[in-house]
Amino acid sequence: MSGKAAGFRATVLTLYPEMFPGPLGVSLAGKALADTAWSLETVQIRDFATDRHRMVDDTPAGGGAGMVMKADVLARAVDAVADERPRLFMSPRGKPLSQDRVRELAAGPGAIILCGRFEGVDERLIEARGFEEVSIGDYILSGGETAAIVVLDAIVRLLPGVMGNAQSGETESFETGLLEHPQYTKPQEWEGRRIPDVLLSGNHGAIEKWRRAEAEKLTQERRPDLWDRHPQARKPRK
Repeated sequence: MSGKAAGFRATVLTLYPEMFPGPLGVSLAGKALADTAWSLETVQIRDFATDRHRMVDDTPAGGGAGMVMKADVLARAVDAVADERPRLFMSPRGKPLSQDRVRELAAGPGAIILCGRFEGVDERLIEARGFEEVSIGDYILSGGETAAIVVLDAIVRLLPGVMGNAQSGETESFETGLLEHPQYTKPQEWEGRRIPDVLLSGNHGAIEKWRRAEAEKLTQERRPDLWDRHPQARKPRK
């Protein structure tokens, strides 16, 4: 490890700290973690329960299925690590994570991430401790841990020096409001399919024009919601 102090600090509150670093311990994120470009701390929520059974949940008020994580236990866990970092609660009802939000988080000091389980957490905890609810998609997971890993992976790769070539991130999907253009590499022909001639032409202007056109085409076909928000979509057609 280098002697550098970690810049981005991630603290994850969870009932399953053994799930971390998981995928964050390998590849780009893992190397950056070993080089202390960022740090990862896990907090076992159950350690803040005060009864002999270490209960962290109870039945939902008003009745219903499942269990709800208790506000008092969670508050003690949050207060033990609280500082000025953004507080994120992984939730399917949260605002969808965007590349813009990822960039904002990557530019900050870090994040405190709460991973829920069961039917969720007491609403009062979310309100009282100022958590931002974040969703990674319209589907349900067993808990917030895998979602937290997704969020942290998206953030860490944008930290200074993590990607070997900073330009790699500039043309990726969502960075320009478009999906990324198709990519090809050798061999020039594979199973009867050739690399588009323009990519082999050496004409960088033509290549950029082709890539832009392909990105716009893919975005219109696959993500019309993104295309409708893109400035190019509002230009009159010639």
